[in-house]
Amino acid sequence: MVDLFELLIGKEGDKDFKKKPVIVQGITGKFGAFHTQQMLAYGTNIVAGVTPGKGGQKLEGVPIYETMKEAVDATGAKISIIFVPAKFFLSAAVDALESGIKLLIAIPEHVPIRDALTVVELAKKKDAIVIGPNTPGIIVPGVMKIGIMPASPFKQGRIAVISRSGTLMYEASHNLSVANFGQSICLGIGGDPINGTPLIEAFDTIRNGANIDGIVVVGEIGGDAEEMLAQHIIDTKFDKPVVAYIAGRAAPKEKRMGHAGAIVYGNYGSAESKVAMYAKANVPVAKRPAEVSMLLAGKIGKGRIK
Repeated sequence: MVDLFELLIGKEGDKDFKKKPVIVQGITGKFGAFHTQQMLAYGTNIVAGVTPGKGGQKLEGVPIYETMKEAVDATGAKISIIFVPAKFFLSAAVDALESGIKLLIAIPEHVPIRDALTVVELAKKKDAIVIGPNTPGIIVPGVMKIGIMPASPFKQGRIAVISRSGTLMYEASHNLSVANFGQSICLGIGGDPINGTPLIEAFDTIRNGANIDGIVVVGEIGGDAEEMLAQHIIDTKFDKPVVAYIAGRAAPKEKRMGHAGAIVYGNYGSAESKVAMYAKANVPVAKRPAEVSMLLAGKIGKGRIK
């Protein structure tokens, strides 16, 4: 399993620790340009942008290239974030992965399922990680953010947050920060039907981080991702504190609400089945986001930042 921390910030002691370069695909679009400015302001090391037809230009001092191969050859970057419309996602993602990108953050939503599956299969062949589609991205608080999340909810610390929902990732992290539980990494796996990195794989990419005291998993009704993660925690005897929240408890059955996967058929994908499975894994489940920090405090003691 690829170590996500190593891809993002390297190993402590490396000469490039906390300075991994990032490429922005679709950097000249309205959305891409705005969030490039926000990421740069946060301290993210954005070294290049890619927009066909705009090669040779610059945005906020960042050079723009025609293709990913040109950008990767010039910068050596292994991380890219995609802001292109969904219909162009497949070609942009293939261009990135074929050029040697090892961590691809896929922002577009409503990516065609066939396109998403094609990208996921190519990523496996290339030993790369795809986060998304329809993800808010990844943030290492106080160091870098690669995504569209606001900076204010996050505070540097030692708690990892994995979420199926973008806005609930912000809310959970804000509540953790207020309780003085800073975060070491927060990522959204994406709200489209296909996840480049499903919940279990996302968990495994960060579980062994030396700077993690506990993990918060923000889930939602629909599918069996939470049940499978709970069983995985049991099977692998993971011994760090894990706390969860399940969104959509009051949603009516057999009616899609919000994310593509958030639909319950009978008992399949219900909040009750997820809570019951988490209980077997000794993972307490908050009834509302504000309770996450209280449950975490009960598992590991008073909040702190290191």
